[in-house]
Amino acid sequence: MLKQRIRVRGFTLLELLVVMVIIGLLAGYVAPRYFSQLGKSEVRTAQAQINALSKALDHYRLDVGHYPSTEQGLEALVKRPENEPKWNGPYLEKAVPLDPWGKPYQYRYPGQYGEYDLFSFGKDGQPGGTDHAADITSWGS
Repeated sequence: MLKQRIRVRGFTLLELLVVMVIIGLLAGYVAPRYFSQLGKSEVRTAQAQINALSKALDHYRLDVGHYPSTEQGLEALVKRPENEPKWNGPYLEKAVPLDPWGKPYQYRYPGQYGEYDLFSFGKDGQPGGTDHAADITSWGS
């Protein structure tokens, strides 16, 4: 009988290592770009939420005649404050949102930079900062 040699085809260890190195290099190139975009989207989300809250505050002022006090805060957009007979809310469809980093928006009336100050401390949760950790404000940079 003739012995036939059956050759099993497969990948060598060297071929697998080369593929893993290529995948690692691609991930090293793509991952920083992806996470950079994620940070930018959080900042854009905070800016959009501040704009929406600002419009709700303006609507509140049109009805009541003034902005909510600092003590009343943004909750006045959802729940009628005491002694506000002209309140015609709620001015938001849902509860006041947290910023994209899970912290409450800061609100002051009267404001230091405008009629009111509405802002998020950004990713780091601290005043100031740069890049993705910078404050996002209603009054601009």
